[in-house]
Amino acid sequence: MSFVILSPCIGEKAGECAEVCPVDCIEEGDDQYFINPDICIDCGACQGVCPVDAIVEEYEMSKEDEPFLKKAEAFFGID
Repeated sequence: MSFVILSPCIGEKAGECAEVCPVDCIEEGDDQYFINPDICIDCGACQGVCPVDAIVEEYEMSKEDEPFLKKAEAFFGID
């Protein structure tokens, strides 16, 4: 499991999450930040600093949120 960045990040892109990530798994995309699920160590540091509460654990996502995980996987080229 990993963390996923959802819609509140779109257009906001505050960036605190990327600054605190100990494994540098968060990268800035065109409209939002993305967490690489293959690198994320599930530490939760990003979730605690997100000013718009856009970060959730993968198992907490609703069906409506699933496209954000797919979007992150596509961003990082993960099948």
